[in-house]
Amino acid sequence: MKRLWRENQCEKCPWKKNTDPNRIPNGYSQKKHKALSRTIAEPGTLHRGNESSAMACHESVASDKEPYCIGWLMHQLGPGNNLMLRLKMRNYDLTRVSLDGEQHEEFKDTLPKENTNE
Repeated sequence: MKRLWRENQCEKCPWKKNTDPNRIPNGYSQKKHKALSRTIAEPGTLHRGNESSAMACHESVASDKEPYCIGWLMHQLGPGNNLMLRLKMRNYDLTRVSLDGEQHEEFKDTLPKENTNE
């Protein structure tokens, strides 16, 4: 069985309910964050747009071992029901993968809250 390059959810993962995306280090971009919606499968479907798209951890560096965002991965394998990703992950040992705290249920909840003060 293969192992993921990264197995633990990072401290500032946007999938964690207690993370403020605006405080994600290394040049957070709301525009790039919103564009990651293309990596989200419609639950139960085989097609998710660009099949090679995945949400990488914001702590990753450009390399051939760019790790998946663990929050994204576990969401897409669980409630996101990303069937293509499930097929891809069948050869991986996911028993060591761990999440840290309460997780968002939908991608839209990972985005910064809109300013409602008018």
